Amino acid sequence: MCRNIRPLFNYDPPSTKEDMYAASLQFVRKVSGYTKPSQVNEEAFHHAVEQVAETIDNLLARLETNAPPRDREKEIEKARERNRVRFG
Repeated sequence: MCRNIRPLFNYDPPSTKEDMYAASLQFVRKVSGYTKPSQVNEEAFHHAVEQVAETIDNLLARLETNAPPRDREKEIEKARERNRVRFG
């Protein structure tokens, strides 16, 4: 799966619509093979992105957990540290 798609569930502050749209765009790009669709496919591409974003929003609204919310900044710093260790 695309490395740019990040977990969106159980964060404080919650994920935004923009986060969901960005993840949807990356997903549709990966599945379709297009980074920018041709004019003939543009409408279908953007429609798919909107549908995936709506599905993500519905999913996140329905998920439940007992775990405390994760801090977005701490998670970003952990990822940066893992990258430093991995890539030097």
